[in-house]
Amino acid sequence: MRVYKDLELVEQLGSGVPRILQNYGKECFKFMDSFTRMIFPISEKVTEQVKNLIAVFQNEHSRNDLMDLLGLTHREHFRTEYLQRAIDLGLVEPTIPDKPKSSKQKYR
Repeated sequence: MRVYKDLELVEQLGSGVPRILQNYGKECFKFMDSFTRMIFPISEKVTEQVKNLIAVFQNEHSRNDLMDLLGLTHREHFRTEYLQRAIDLGLVEPTIPDKPKSSKQKYR
């Protein structure tokens, strides 16, 4: 194969497991009789916007209440950068998950 002409590339291709162990540890590997399972944790970064959102929470709030508490006016920016990110991380949940666009929707 042409890849073997470049020995440095071959060495780099074969170094995946040691690099994984440096970053994740041996607990990510589970060895079975017929296969190996590797489970890697997802490390989602909590943004400053999400931290600010969480800081103003007390019980349940509507979207407008949260925007007022944060001093924000741009609805789409708030939805994408604050609220949806917090929901995706499991830090905030809608009170009516079946109807995400309900006028009675609140978040906790």
